[in-house]
Order: sequence, then structure tokens, then C-alpha cells
Amino acid sequence: MDNVWIDLIPLMLGATLAPIFPIIVLLLLQSERGLGKAIAFVAGAVTVRLLQGAVFGLVFAPAVEAESAAGLQLIAPTLLTVVGILLLAAGVKKVRKEDDGEDSEPKWMSRLSDLTVLKAAGGGALLMLVAVKQWVFTLSALAVIEEAQPGLTAGVALYLLFVAATQALVLPPIIAFAVAPQKAAKPLAAAQGWLQRHNRVIMIVVSFVFGAWFLFKGASGLLAIGTP
Repeated sequence: MDNVWIDLIPLMLGATLAPIFPIIVLLLLQSERGLGKAIAFVAGAVTVRLLQGAVFGLVFAPAVEAESAAGLQLIAPTLLTVVGILLLAAGVKKVRKEDDGEDSEPKWMSRLSDLTVLKAAGGGALLMLVAVKQWVFTLSALAVIEEAQPGLTAGVALYLLFVAATQALVLPPIIAFAVAPQKAAKPLAAAQGWLQRHNRVIMIVVSFVFGAWFLFKGASGLLAIGTP
């Protein structure tokens, strides 16, 4: 079980530290009926991740039962290798892309305040569906859990913990705003501005640090399988 946590915690952190989700939540909280919109946005994203777990958990589980051991062992390290390559590529792309230095927010951000609660929920679901790296994080987490074969109850609990951990940066501002909206408004606006200003740097650091880690873990796992 210790090996599960060694592989699962970096996946939790990598999935959590993408700034786009907390930026959107903070922007939604500052709009009219913002609390409902922010909750709906998070609920939409979480629902998709839960559905991914249910659907692909059903795919991986039979593979565990009918596996040839070598085939099963390839899944997790292959996915970790893919995550590593994707993150490193994203980091290189961010480094090579010049920072335009403009403080104006993208057009889509300015439209967030016009979203209804229902559209915010759909936006959260859609963003999770089209986020390629989030897909790979989720599938990698499922593969790591299934490879450990902890049993159905423990496996479901581990995946639910993974899903909960991915919301670590979006739940605190929602809770703070729900408890004390007026007091929370100014620090939340400051946090949103800071994330937007440093989004590029955050993504570069996250991409290279976690990309190198996942590539190392994935490549090590593949080499270990091929070693007699």
C-alpha cells in the first residue's frame, strides 16, 4: 500500500496545481450569484471525474482479473511516462512562448460573469472533458490503484480521496466566501489577480518538476518490467 501512495500523491498534486480551475472559481465568486456558480462549476468538474472513475474502473478491473501479469504491469508506467512527456512538452512550450506582459484578461474570462448556474456546471464538466492532462492524471491514478489490487472498497476509497484532493485549491475559497462573503471578497480578488499574473511561472515550474518525476517513475517501471 505504501507504493500506492508514492505514486498517487504526485498525481494528486499535479492534477491540483493547474491554476486554471482556481482562477475560474475565484472569478465566478466575484460575479453575481457567484457562490452558486462556483459550486456548480466544481460540481460539474467533479461529476466528470467520478464518471471517468466509474467507467474506466470497470475497464481496468476486468484487466486485473484476466491479465497476463506483464500486460497489467505495463499500464501504470506507460501512463506515467505519457504524463511526464505531456508535462515536459507543456513546460517547453510555455518557456518558448514570450510573455506578452499584458494585464488584460482573456476574452473568455470576461464572459464568466454572464454564466448562469447551469452553464457554470456545464462549463466545469466541459473543461474537465477537454483537459487532456487531467484525463491522463485520472487514468494514471486509476491504473496505479488497480495495479495495487487493494480490493473494491479500498480501491473506491482511494479514488474518492484522489478526487477530493484535486479540489484542494478550489474548496477553501468557496468555503471562505460562503462563511463571510464580504470579508473574503478582497483577499479572494487579490488571490485571483496573483494567480493570473503568475500563471505562466506556475505552469512552467509544475510542468518541469512533475514532468521529470512522472517520466522517471514511468521509465523506471517500464525498464523494470523488461529486466529479467
